[in-house]
Amino acid sequence: MFCCGQSFNLSGIIAIMKLSLMDKIPLLNLLLLQMKTTLLIAPLLILTTLSSFNKPSRITPVTITVQPGIPSTFDIDGGLRQALVLGTSKSSDQLSAVNGFFGNAAVKILFPPQAQRAEKTLRSLGLNKLCDDVILSLNRAAEDAAKQAKPIFVSAIKRMTIQDVTNILLGSQDAATQYFKRTTTADLTAKFKPVIQVSLNKVGATKYYADAAKEYNKIPFVKKMNPDISDYTTQKAIDGLFYEIAIEELNIRKNIGARSTPLLHKVFGFADSKKQ
Repeated sequence: MFCCGQSFNLSGIIAIMKLSLMDKIPLLNLLLLQMKTTLLIAPLLILTTLSSFNKPSRITPVTITVQPGIPSTFDIDGGLRQALVLGTSKSSDQLSAVNGFFGNAAVKILFPPQAQRAEKTLRSLGLNKLCDDVILSLNRAAEDAAKQAKPIFVSAIKRMTIQDVTNILLGSQDAATQYFKRTTTADLTAKFKPVIQVSLNKVGATKYYADAAKEYNKIPFVKKMNPDISDYTTQKAIDGLFYEIAIEELNIRKNIGARSTPLLHKVFGFADSKKQ
């Protein structure tokens, strides 16, 4: 509705509207083009981003070269420790069994050297049974003590360094035995002696040996015999144990059949190649 008597020019208004729209068309076209471009690019960006998660990261590979037949340090350490546990356990088990000492001529405990003359004299006097009882009792005591050895050897094996392991593997044929002598003798003595003392008392060895010493000391003009036998038996028991360990060590070094696991074959085969 118009007032004030002004005339309504419809064609002029239409012309003005057309001009206005024409001015806006470039802007509208630009906006539409941007929207289309955004709609087209956005999915591509999403697909590209998602696909990047599916592709593994490019990591530079690290190549570790191990020559065939040459064990790693880890293999050498584990293999030697395995061999030592097996060898010391077998030796301890054999000697702690009934007749482990008494039935093995190599480690059988006899009268002490200083008392062997006394033994001979006593046997000449018809006291054979007394002498036999002494010897049997000494060996039974050693067999009892050998049961205490296994944990001591296991502890010594656990304390070994990589350098100890290498020195033993590539060392002399009794390198492990010598290592155990250095590291376990004091502990073995401390463990063995009270067990041997109790065992000597239990089987009557202390009494038998004391009786033998008493009888011998009655003989005129002879050097008196020491009636204490526990120290001697302890030392002989430890010597016997190391003797058996040395045999086991030599066996695994020289006898391929004694290498009871693939790891032992690998480690000691390597040691063999180093000594050729």
